[in-house]
Amino acid sequence: MQAFPIFLSLQDRRALVVGGTAPAARKMELLLSAGARVSLIADTVTGEIAQLISEHRISWAGRTFEADALDGMSIVIVACGDSLLQAHVSRAAQARGLPVNVVDTPALSSFTMPAIVDRGPVTVAISTGGAAPALARRLRAEIERALPAAIGRLARFAEIFRAQVGRTILEPRARRLFWDRVFEGRVGELALAGDEIAARRELIRLLDSVRREPAPAQGMVHLVGAGPGDPDLLTLKAHRLLQGADVIVYDRLVSPEVVAAGRREAERVCASVEEAARRVITFVRAGRSVVRLASGSSAAEFEALWVAGIPVEIVPGVPEIAPAACSVNITR
Repeated sequence: MQAFPIFLSLQDRRALVVGGTAPAARKMELLLSAGARVSLIADTVTGEIAQLISEHRISWAGRTFEADALDGMSIVIVACGDSLLQAHVSRAAQARGLPVNVVDTPALSSFTMPAIVDRGPVTVAISTGGAAPALARRLRAEIERALPAAIGRLARFAEIFRAQVGRTILEPRARRLFWDRVFEGRVGELALAGDEIAARRELIRLLDSVRREPAPAQGMVHLVGAGPGDPDLLTLKAHRLLQGADVIVYDRLVSPEVVAAGRREAERVCASVEEAARRVITFVRAGRSVVRLASGSSAAEFEALWVAGIPVEIVPGVPEIAPAACSVNITR
């Protein structure tokens, strides 16, 4: 990861844009949608920007840039064609510790602008670190096609019950599993369809059932075949389990790319084949859900876990011969 991804709150904060170009207009629209108070420095502007000024949506701060124009600003965007002005503004902003983006010039920028999918309040940002903006736009188009247009409605619905669920389900893992049931089940379907009354009724019923259900005494382990090392060759079930795991136990023969396919917050433990079963038993008895990524046969570990009374499921991986066969052109 070349840069640290964050979402910056700009509600009622001041933002400075230098340049009156069409790219500047696009950046202003984004800043305004985030609630920023936008000031502009430019000697000439497009018709679109002129309209923003006439509607008092942005304020024009003059034709030339001086360093004191940065006073009180939270973010700076430069969208002009003057390379000397670009460098001057970038140096002045970075000297004050202000985040600055010079459009299409990563070397002068302290942050890059991602491609954005906006399903408010759900926002997806895609960045290539300035290396390939066209690729980021293509990925954005793919995500827009895959993401339901009403996903923001589901997020707003969940926000209504967030505090109540937090008071009712105190244990973090149990709370995460509850929300998984909400988003993947009937509640999510109803909320996406716009039937909020039925969704509320179903969520309350689900929350009441959680109150009555005793907490599980122990977790479970899934023995997942890591396959030949390419995360794209993991089975769909393996991907789902990795995203739901509390702990991922793996040995040194499992590729880092496959280990990285797991949930970001999951604890990752590298253990020898001999030690893995003992570590897994400890985690499961503590009530945690464990994925054991195995590079080879897991028969011995399965037997050790079965003898210890640990709930276990085997999820086979893709055989190593399969990807090799796919890459070979065999003719008679």
